[in-house]
Amino acid sequence: MAVKILSVDDEMDLELLLTQYFRRKIRKGEYEFLFAHNGIEAMTMLLQQPDIDIILSDINMPEMDGLTLLTKINEMRNPALKCIMVSAYGDMGNIRQAMNNGAFDFATKPIDLDDLSVTIEKAIEQIQFIRQSQQEHSQLENLKNDLQVAGEIQHAILPRIFPPFPENEEQIDIAASMTPAKDVGGDFYDFFRIDEDRIGFVIADVSGKGVPAAIFMAVSRTLLRATGIRGDNPASCMAYVNNLLCNESVDCMFVTVFYGIYQLSTGEIKYCNAGHNSPYVIKKDGTVTVVKSDNNLMVGVMEDIHFSEAQLQLQPGDSLVLYTDGVTEAFDKADQAYGDDRLEAFLKTQAGNDSRGIIDHVLEDVHNFVKDAPQSDDITMLTLTRKS
Repeated sequence: MAVKILSVDDEMDLELLLTQYFRRKIRKGEYEFLFAHNGIEAMTMLLQQPDIDIILSDINMPEMDGLTLLTKINEMRNPALKCIMVSAYGDMGNIRQAMNNGAFDFATKPIDLDDLSVTIEKAIEQIQFIRQSQQEHSQLENLKNDLQVAGEIQHAILPRIFPPFPENEEQIDIAASMTPAKDVGGDFYDFFRIDEDRIGFVIADVSGKGVPAAIFMAVSRTLLRATGIRGDNPASCMAYVNNLLCNESVDCMFVTVFYGIYQLSTGEIKYCNAGHNSPYVIKKDGTVTVVKSDNNLMVGVMEDIHFSEAQLQLQPGDSLVLYTDGVTEAFDKADQAYGDDRLEAFLKTQAGNDSRGIIDHVLEDVHNFVKDAPQSDDITMLTLTRKS
């Protein structure tokens, strides 16, 4: 598109001079000249044609002089609109004031058109740079808004109503929390009813960060839930989901998963740990034990692999605490990690607390440890407490 140049001068011969000198660029569609004879006419044209790129304005004009026009243009707050001021050679005071007030450059009369041509080209370079920056900024703002919406959607697909099974509130207490390190995260948790006596629950951590991890997280969570609801044992469920994800995985993405099935009538948990952090059990008497984990591969690494499962028994008052490595690998400003030992020691103080209280207190302790250090990874927890 042609660069639009508005010449503002009460001397009529300047119009002929400019159109004659720049005739080739005008003919090629590179430049388009518009003309006004005072500041008021110029402002009217700017309102009618806001796509004007450069203003070439005389300082000394009737009705509205060039310095006043420059002030009005500054009020428009358009950094891509460049003003080149023109005045007599001896009028250096006004020229200096114009430059101090934000003019891009100046020319003196009689105008050296060769020099003016170079000045216009420099102004065009600045305009192109500013507009490119504005476009990139707009794209970043759009991306930021998209990420914010994606984050809201991601949180919306995770269970957020607690207690999730009010009809079994006297038997089980479940709470969970997910805090992404960025706008969107790769961690997720879920729980769902399989039948009247069994509840499936899962916590997982997708490799990578940002949008790819968030998309893979949504796919993984959907597949795990859809497969788990069928009631298959944890190992079979994991094997089936693994094959599906291996077919869908790009960039060698994988996910660590702890999937368990809790039996309401007995407190027994059958589980399969696919490369995830080993959970803890807080006993009613305050002792804390690490849940045994088999050496299963992460999900999505290789097709047709075998997954083993195990089981554990919760007694009334016992709590199973699951977490992602964003908890133990939370770093303070000295680059020291919160760590497994610190987590286990803190959990010993949480006996008798409800599931929400355990999560809130752990997150508070992690926050107190890292203080003002930036969060480096998603932090997710799920706690299941047997009440009776």
